[in-house]
Amino acid sequence: MPSPTSDQRQQIAKWAEEGANLNQIQDRLRAQLGITLTYMETRLLILELGVKLNDRPREKPPEVEATAEALPPATDDEVQQLQTEQPAPSQPSTCSLTVTVDEIPPVGVSISGKATFSDGNTVMWFMDQMGRFGMRGPVSGYQPPAADIPSFQSELDRILTLRGF
Repeated sequence: MPSPTSDQRQQIAKWAEEGANLNQIQDRLRAQLGITLTYMETRLLILELGVKLNDRPREKPPEVEATAEALPPATDDEVQQLQTEQPAPSQPSTCSLTVTVDEIPPVGVSISGKATFSDGNTVMWFMDQMGRFGMRGPVSGYQPPAADIPSFQSELDRILTLRGF
């Protein structure tokens, strides 16, 4: 790695003060000073010279606001909305479970949807960004029929696999 002269060192420091990032400094070294360095060599040179880069602060990802443990029970309005969205079961069939996926999941959720069980109750299901699964029933403490659970699990597994989860 060639050692830059004192004038070149001042030029590098000036570029950094002007807000040049490491790639830009590497390009300027090659174009203006005729010094060809790899990215790593440029980084080591910057460290050796004690030059501080004025990197832009990284954006923080939005924090997960709603998790399985933090979701409150559904309100009466939400229950009524869920019940009106789903058609009333006409005739019982061998497969009366329906599982849907929301086009746009709520904030902090990777995927979500609704499931209507054989007893006619609809729940909201979701998986947060940490991979935790949760359900919010029509009333606090709602338990789907035990006979529907295996069908729900296999249908949900199929949906998640299709969606790349």
